[in-house]
Amino acid sequence: MLITGESIERIFLWGHSASAIDDAFDKKVLIFGGFGGPGRHARRNDLLILDLEFSRLEVVDVQGMPLSRVGHTSLIVGKHMYVIGGRADPLNILNDVWAFSLNKKEWKLLQCSGCLFPPRHRHAAAAVGSKIYIFGGIQADVILSSLHVLDTEAMTWTEHQAEGEHPCPRHSHSMVPYGTQLYIFGGYDGEKPLGDLFSFDTETLLWKKETIHGKLPSPRFSHSMFVYKNFIGIIGGCPVTQSQYELSLLDMRSHQWKHIVVNSLENDLLVRSTANIIGDDLIMIGGGAACYAFGTKFSDPVKINLFPLLSLKSGELGESGEESGKSIDGSFWAIRIERKYAKLVKDVLKKIGWLDLRRKVYSLDDGIHICLPVTEFFSSIFPDKRTDSSAYFDSSKPIFESENPLKDISSSTEFKALKVLTECHATKIEDKVVKVKKASNTSLEVMKESVVSLISQRGLPLQLLDQLPSRWERLGDIVVLPRTCFKDPQWDSIGTELWSAVAKSLGARRLARQGRISPSGTRDSNLEMLIGDNGWVHHRENGILYSFDATKCMFSWGNLCEKLRMAHLDCTDEVIVDLFAGIGYFVLPFLVRANAKLVYACEWNPMAIEALRNNLEENLVADRCVVLEGDNRIVAPKGVAHRVCLGLLPSSEGSWVTAVRTLREEGGVMHIHGNVKDSEEVSWTQHVLQSIEDIARSEGRVWDISVEHMERVKWYAPRIRHLVADVRCRRRGE
Repeated sequence: MLITGESIERIFLWGHSASAIDDAFDKKVLIFGGFGGPGRHARRNDLLILDLEFSRLEVVDVQGMPLSRVGHTSLIVGKHMYVIGGRADPLNILNDVWAFSLNKKEWKLLQCSGCLFPPRHRHAAAAVGSKIYIFGGIQADVILSSLHVLDTEAMTWTEHQAEGEHPCPRHSHSMVPYGTQLYIFGGYDGEKPLGDLFSFDTETLLWKKETIHGKLPSPRFSHSMFVYKNFIGIIGGCPVTQSQYELSLLDMRSHQWKHIVVNSLENDLLVRSTANIIGDDLIMIGGGAACYAFGTKFSDPVKINLFPLLSLKSGELGESGEESGKSIDGSFWAIRIERKYAKLVKDVLKKIGWLDLRRKVYSLDDGIHICLPVTEFFSSIFPDKRTDSSAYFDSSKPIFESENPLKDISSSTEFKALKVLTECHATKIEDKVVKVKKASNTSLEVMKESVVSLISQRGLPLQLLDQLPSRWERLGDIVVLPRTCFKDPQWDSIGTELWSAVAKSLGARRLARQGRISPSGTRDSNLEMLIGDNGWVHHRENGILYSFDATKCMFSWGNLCEKLRMAHLDCTDEVIVDLFAGIGYFVLPFLVRANAKLVYACEWNPMAIEALRNNLEENLVADRCVVLEGDNRIVAPKGVAHRVCLGLLPSSEGSWVTAVRTLREEGGVMHIHGNVKDSEEVSWTQHVLQSIEDIARSEGRVWDISVEHMERVKWYAPRIRHLVADVRCRRRGE
């Protein structure tokens, strides 16, 4: 699933929440909180919107947000998204209720009356009407089995006492509404994963343990649950086994389980992920796990079209991922059409909703005719092959008199669409070649298939496949591969055909491979363009546009969280000096988001200066920035800054004297970046403090100096962290 806009790393999360908006105007998923994200993994309080129509990820940047948290729930009721509970840190379990207004785009902490709602996390929530039902979870070390209800109209909590066959205490379970019933599956009771299914009737207030036909889903916790048409679905969870890559569907009409293996999920870890339905698509966001031995793993977002799967029998998509070839019960119909009319008729059927998207188009009569699968509804209204269909329509005014028949259909009735099909001599036939489309392969799988073909043709060893990239980044429309991939000289024998295949598999217009950042003082990029005439890109982050030549200016994805941190500062009325401005990595967040009064931007790389000036104009902040070309030790202003940014790695120490001279007599804040061994963080902090004190004294500044905050941005290399020390300098006595 390709994502544009914000970096996909923003949704490398687990323990987050996701709520769907699926109506005629919006197809969106709202994602809140969780653990992970770009740079240093941490609990988050970001609100993200994934627009499924445009596959675009955006950050909702508003003030007064809830605390960062994991293990909470969120639900959309009316025009608000409600966030309830969660864990802010190991000692801070929450019971707060926040509402985000979808119209006003603002957060509000709600004051609720009624009974006490105990703090909890890893609970489950579902909404029926205006009421939100909360079951289970963990409070400290206690696993809960209470059912609390929040009336979002009266803002009151009530607790329902258990009656009937009720579930045992549990956490990390899932719950969904189906009509007026709530269904709960699985969870963890403190000793073992659970595999039971319970229902709760919101009208009679009775619990019931459900007895279902067919093979039951395996016991699990931290899984996802969803409702699609007449089915309740379960996917993912712990313990991670092959069955967690099955999609378990409960047919609520027959009360029968069926299980379908989804092979495209075999590389995903759907633990503490979220599942939402948008149209016929299942949207899976996040999921992952942390391990001391193997590090942290997050899953990419996944989109699965569920419609084709409903016709499959249990297990029909086997381990090989191929259709079994078994017949599908019931009659299926298709429209046979001459090839010359195929595109028009297909567009007509698709536009009206009569094309059966779960089945494949195929040809007959050596390609003379094309067969288009149609829906059951269409087959009931279109005359069969034994009837003279022209008798149904007035053909005195041919539809083809219009220059664009499809344009007429978009604003006309189904009658005109049927008339188009009749004039194209469409014939309804029984579909004897029923083939369901396979789920789409991942980009990596498509790449592997293409590359296997290329190296086999040239007799190259299959061991080369170990050098295929498992991850890549996007800068605008450039896909950037890591510098460690395709490094064996044997790849050169394939030539440009290799890069064309890789670019096609990734849906990339331009392709590049990352190189090491030049150790020169100008920090030049060594990005190698593999496909494309130039490296000039337009990249948007946090609502800020960065334009630059990626082959000449470096860009760091890992610094996103630090740029966001700077953007969330209140710099109103502040003068800021950025001693290493580059293309505007921190200059732009200070100006666009933090509302700085004025920023002095020091930079000596001519290509970066060109990009910086362009970015200031594009973001409409050029009037509040002074670009100073040259060595910051020479060109930086003195005694003007409330805040100084020193964003140079591995060390900015060469400009610490300049930074002290740049601050006002009253002092200010320095954001000092550096790469530091994890075992030397304390000594580095002491070195920073002592050095700034010594420099200030030598410059005649009488300051009290302290480190207000230490930001651990990311791991730069094994056991080496990128740190930012926020050093506060205050005139003594103030």
